[in-house]
Amino acid sequence: MLEAADITGDHIQRSAVPESEVVTELHGERLVLRTPRPSDAAALRAIRAAPEVSAWWGPPVPAFPERDEPSEQHLTILERDQVVGFIQFAEEPDPDFRFAAMDMFVEPRHHRQGIASEALAMLIDHLSIEHGHHRFTIDPAVDNLPAIACYEKAGFTRVGVLRAAWRDNATGQWRDNLLMELIRF
Repeated sequence: MLEAADITGDHIQRSAVPESEVVTELHGERLVLRTPRPSDAAALRAIRAAPEVSAWWGPPVPAFPERDEPSEQHLTILERDQVVGFIQFAEEPDPDFRFAAMDMFVEPRHHRQGIASEALAMLIDHLSIEHGHHRFTIDPAVDNLPAIACYEKAGFTRVGVLRAAWRDNATGQWRDNLLMELIRF
């Protein structure tokens, strides 16, 4: 069993999420998304440390890719058994506000090859079919134009700007994110 956060009133109550609800492996045309293995850690930390990735994600902490939030699920993106990226998601369990939020990065040498779009499509299909989600969000930095273009290509639309939504570890400044969503019924 994994822990998940359930917000009730003014406090957070921890509850267990059955292992059966945890995504362990998804297969696409050329990609596999799977729960990170210890053997993935060095490659994922190296990708996250790349300047093109760490500019948005910050440098990796030693424990990465271990989950730091009980409600998040992390997945390694593989192409032909090679670690090429990382995708994470969290689900809102309240049936009246149900959605899944995502974030991801891909190794810079694999940018503009459709890997991010395919990984998003795979995860969205899974969360839609297996978990009943119809709404998906992602929120890149407003100046991360390549990511925004990628997410639009994957079907996400711009909703609005989240002001001072994340602190840039390099500068300590609060920066804006672009809220994007994809609706699928």
